[in-house]
Amino acid sequence: MKITVINGTEKRGVTRKLKDTFLEGFPSAEITEFYLPKDCPAFCCGCTNCFMKGEETCKDYSYISAIEKSLIQADLIVMTSPSYVMHATGAMKALLDHFGYRWMPHRPAAELFGKRAVVITQCLGAGAASTAKDIRHSLSWWGISKIGVCKCALMSDIIWEHLPEKKRKHLQKKIGRLARKFAEIDYSRPARTKVVTKIKFALCRFIQRRVRKKGIAGLDNQYWYDNGWLDKRRPWKT
Repeated sequence: MKITVINGTEKRGVTRKLKDTFLEGFPSAEITEFYLPKDCPAFCCGCTNCFMKGEETCKDYSYISAIEKSLIQADLIVMTSPSYVMHATGAMKALLDHFGYRWMPHRPAAELFGKRAVVITQCLGAGAASTAKDIRHSLSWWGISKIGVCKCALMSDIIWEHLPEKKRKHLQKKIGRLARKFAEIDYSRPARTKVVTKIKFALCRFIQRRVRKKGIAGLDNQYWYDNGWLDKRRPWKT
């Protein structure tokens, strides 16, 4: 089993502790980790080259391609981020921006439709829900239907060692339940694509068919055509 982890910060804080506790539930897994911003230090500049000319023309393609390859090869994707001003870290947002071309209206990777993913986040007080939503939103538009979320709210301190023992045990128990749930999955079979994801795909397909009919096909439309998605083929049946 292969797990790819994208950490929204390099800080060795509570979020990393929660992530490490989660991964303890997969002792035999092959784990690849990326730490942001180290493994993707540049912001998307909005040049649109990835949409118009191909992702390989992105100025940061050397970083993006390594992460994408690992995501596609993984059986389970783990995304972590503490809450910064009630949202995901800037480094995580920058990475998600880079993968805009993998959103369903553009050129989604067929392999991602059968993936499972987990989002781990924590905050001091409020913000865990909106942070998890930032990440989950992108994952769902990549085509991933099976997404587990662990939101942890701290009320006393942001340093793991300073937390009351009762609070630490509570958080470890919570993340442990999620780990057991995902450890019991048969990863030899792809995840089931939910109806919501299929509806999103259908809407994007409708737009791409209209574009094709008008004769203004670009890179995205050609990608859909080449994959047979404008006809009867579907990425979750590949």
